Amino acid sequence: MNKNISDKDKKDWQKFISDNEKLPDKDNYTSRRKSAKSKTIDLHGYSLEDANKVIEKFILESFKQKVNKLRIVTGKGLHSQNNKDPYVSKDFGILKYSVPEYISKNTSLMKVINKFEDAKIEDGGSGAFYIYLKKKI
Repeated sequence: MNKNISDKDKKDWQKFISDNEKLPDKDNYTSRRKSAKSKTIDLHGYSLEDANKVIEKFILESFKQKVNKLRIVTGKGLHSQNNKDPYVSKDFGILKYSVPEYISKNTSLMKVINKFEDAKIEDGGSGAFYIYLKKKI
């Protein structure tokens, strides 16, 4: 450590000590940013038609309530009955694939959506996804 302190440093230190300005306490810092609102809906047990109706209403109501993030739980399709019907595509009726496709093709819903994103493992992994909504003006 340098024992020779310059006159400028001494003046700056004296000014700092005598100044009445309060320094912010970083230990008690609270964020000014409001916490993001989020909502979740679980579509397990819904038919494809019912799930589409429910999800449309859910997204539009959430947008009106100024919710930022939605978590949509569709399930992974492991218990789908489509495997037993040879005339139905295995991927077509499963909510995991059909719900995001329905949302992306619905122009009224896409007007309020910023982006889709796969859910984290702790939020359902491949059986869920996030929707980030635009800010309501």
